[in-house]
Amino acid sequence: MASIRLAQIARKIDNAFILKDITFMVPDGAFWVLVGPSGCGKSTILRMIAGLESVTSGEIYLGDRPINQVPARQRDVAMVFQNYALYPHMTVAENLAFGLRMRQVDPVRRQARVTAVAQQLGIEHLLNRKPSQLSGGQQQRVALGRAIARQPQAFLLDEPLSNLDAQLREQTRAELKQLHQQVGITTLYVTHDQTEAMTLADQIVVLHQGEVQQIGEPQAIYQRPANRMVASFLGNPAMNLLAARYHAGKLMIGDHVLPCPVSLEGVLHADQAVEVGIRPEALHLRPIEPPLPDACLQVVCEVVEPLGRETLVRAVLLGQERSTALYFLAAVAQRITVGDRLALSLDRNDLFVFDGTTGLRLYPPLETD
Repeated sequence: MASIRLAQIARKIDNAFILKDITFMVPDGAFWVLVGPSGCGKSTILRMIAGLESVTSGEIYLGDRPINQVPARQRDVAMVFQNYALYPHMTVAENLAFGLRMRQVDPVRRQARVTAVAQQLGIEHLLNRKPSQLSGGQQQRVALGRAIARQPQAFLLDEPLSNLDAQLREQTRAELKQLHQQVGITTLYVTHDQTEAMTLADQIVVLHQGEVQQIGEPQAIYQRPANRMVASFLGNPAMNLLAARYHAGKLMIGDHVLPCPVSLEGVLHADQAVEVGIRPEALHLRPIEPPLPDACLQVVCEVVEPLGRETLVRAVLLGQERSTALYFLAAVAQRITVGDRLALSLDRNDLFVFDGTTGLRLYPPLETD
């Protein structure tokens, strides 16, 4: 096993940078996840570490060894692709043994390793089958097994669960986490699914437009997103973001008024544009009869989505454009129908405030992180 370190990595294509100043280190034995929207550079980073794409500038290290100039086959990393890339003419056993055979591992040791990995993944009964005879979940296990059998210094996993259905993805995600606890090999995992990122990662690296936005533990990033992009990307349902302006100690969202966090009152200037972030779970239904508290929004229900144990509601602020829609969660017992006028209360401490121009988080203050 070995750590993976990227030092000021950049990648340029056709005079345009698709990655800029990527710097982080995955410690030996850790499980880190690269997450971000499509096109942010996640898979490109994996491919550069694996040696499948070149680096324009910067240095990549595996342990203490710089590997920029090391051929892909000599880097001792194993990559699992989104499409699994199994050899269709080989059996499961032959696929599992392929990397070992290329390294000229003794046949006896090779067979023992294949058997051990197959038992570990619960696919020993599939060893004589071809990939075309396997389900998607079974193919995914074989692809992981081929990587594990090599005992590389690091795993690179590029959206390995994206081809599975929702139920199987959830099951396999748990198995993958358990497998890492058993094997303990340094792992860098790519996904655009923030649920996968939150549940699997020791640390998350959030990327956007080829740049690192934030690095941290999943729950810490969820509770303290560095900027508007991170806040809106992590969370299901996503954070509500509402355009607002500061005036006389209040945050004005159209005709709606929210109390401004005290720490911002001396920081914001009159009529400064900001964005207010509110997690759906921070909004609470209350009777619409007056008097309503200060931290309260009046809305009209637009869409009701039953989720079983709770209900997701999309509503529109009274008197506002459709672009100011917001989501909240309600208990199943709270009967809500389309067209209902509702009041939503929240605690001012549950607010997030972002600079309207830069998108950086203003509240909670960054210095409290």
